[in-house]
Amino acid sequence: MSKRFVSVGEAMIEMSGGDEGLYRLGYAGDTLNTAWYARAMLPEDWQVDYVTALGDDMYSAEMRAFIGKAGIGTDRIQTIPGRRPGLYLIHQAHGDRHFTYWRGQSAAKLLADDAEALGAGLAGADTVYFSGISMAILSPRARGRLMKAIVAAREAGAQVVFDTNLRPALWTSPKVMASTLTAAATIADIVLPTHPDEAPLFGDASPDATAERYLAIGASEVVVKNGAEPALVATRDGLRAYVPATRAAKVVDATGAGDSFNGGYLGARARGADPVEAARDAHRVAGVVIGHKGALVDMALVRRG
Repeated sequence: MSKRFVSVGEAMIEMSGGDEGLYRLGYAGDTLNTAWYARAMLPEDWQVDYVTALGDDMYSAEMRAFIGKAGIGTDRIQTIPGRRPGLYLIHQAHGDRHFTYWRGQSAAKLLADDAEALGAGLAGADTVYFSGISMAILSPRARGRLMKAIVAAREAGAQVVFDTNLRPALWTSPKVMASTLTAAATIADIVLPTHPDEAPLFGDASPDATAERYLAIGASEVVVKNGAEPALVATRDGLRAYVPATRAAKVVDATGAGDSFNGGYLGARARGADPVEAARDAHRVAGVVIGHKGALVDMALVRRG
């Protein structure tokens, strides 16, 4: 009997390039990226589904087809008439990538408005994955509905995984961001934070402090990402291990590195790897991804390494 991995969040239209004013249209988003790499790395008997909301426009239809073609289930994607996907544009400046977002009409902002449809999307899940962005784009009441649906899935036997994925621009204040992300982490079994993002908000002096904070509020397993530095794996039963990142052959584009790490980690854990082995495989996956342009790299390349 197949198992089911459900990722909840927002996918967006991506416009990248910009050379001579010409841009390339693609699709990406943190929870879609992780679903993509989970699909690449999970055993074949796992089904991967994406839970979001799209509009009834042409680009929503094309995005749905793109997701489905990748082997990710789209049956639980809601259609919101009159809405459309959010959009972001990538531009290069001062040797780095910068992002400009348009989210005002994003259908995904309403993904938790229909509690019945949301609950149906999570029903029967073995793993539910969501992020700080999944929470940030919603209204306060909708955040409550999303957490309620995830708690129900957890009570029915699902493992809950949360990546805090801090994006200050999406929140009304640091205080609201901190309190909401902390509340979301309390319903998760596995938390996947990034230390350089956490430290300014929570005052964590080290990755160990980040891990201990999430273990203290209920997580059984925490993997603290830290860019090119070693990731810290920490568990409730006392495991503490720093796992070095594998040196990438080349670094072309760091977009999606953390999301691909998450997908690689969760895929390895589902295959029976222990947390340290899973972190090594997650680093390997991220190393492949940063050697290519864009957040979504051919799954076959990731599997081969």
